[in-house]
Amino acid sequence: MTMEQWIERALFACALFCSLCVTAVFGFLVYFSWPLFLDAQGLAAVFSWVWKPFMGSFGILPMVAGTFGLAVLALGIAYPLAIGVACFTHGLAPARIRNAALSLVYFMTSIPTVIYGFVSVFILVPFFRDHFERGTGFCLMTSAITLAVLIVPTIVISLRAEMGQKSEEVRLAARSLGMTPAQELLWVLLPCSGRGLVIAAVLGFGRAVGDTLVALMVAGNAPVVPRSLLDSIRTLTAHIALVVATDSQDRSYHSIFAAGLMLFLIMAGLTMVIRGLAMRIGKGKERHDSAA
Repeated sequence: MTMEQWIERALFACALFCSLCVTAVFGFLVYFSWPLFLDAQGLAAVFSWVWKPFMGSFGILPMVAGTFGLAVLALGIAYPLAIGVACFTHGLAPARIRNAALSLVYFMTSIPTVIYGFVSVFILVPFFRDHFERGTGFCLMTSAITLAVLIVPTIVISLRAEMGQKSEEVRLAARSLGMTPAQELLWVLLPCSGRGLVIAAVLGFGRAVGDTLVALMVAGNAPVVPRSLLDSIRTLTAHIALVVATDSQDRSYHSIFAAGLMLFLIMAGLTMVIRGLAMRIGKGKERHDSAA
């Protein structure tokens, strides 16, 4: 057996092991959530809009709304900024500034999430509390800004990887047409990096959905649907971290696993979206090349 065959088998074994682990996690969540599906009253209590465990209401839908609201707002703040940073560092900035900016981006990925939350507590929270009449500063807007700073490096690195691949394909044609680096970036490279733009957005959204500490430290942890950007929220990840249920027959115990199952399905859906978009764009490119 050749070395290549050994490597192929080792990679296959690793992929199989990872698949079994993911399947086991999914089975674990389904097993502990299953009592909810056997009891219509319990299922209605968990999938409701009220979380009052001492009154028999264990609704996780406010946390679902808080999770998506925070992730969408954070992505809306981070995505344009990340595209600007990626474009600036890819072809517009001088070499020294580009290297410094990239070093900062990669350094940001090494900072623990708790540091972002800690700094936000002492800077953003007092700012929103002092400059707005309502709220304590622990709110949707504060956590969204903090989370946006956290996910910018993820989007930048993902987008730069795609732009780096496409740049090698289009640079010669763009230069032969007399385009400046800015024109090449705006009119050629960005349109050709459509898949990278979508994948970077989905990865950033998934990173925002899966974060725990920022929401736990800054969002206020109020299990209600937010009415404004200054309202406190609670996300699914923070909900799982906060709820401590010791009675295995209690519905609040099963609600934790229901929240985990929902997070699992959200991330699985995002992964399927990425793969579907990649396959669709790849087939479109093949049709375009064959037609040319």
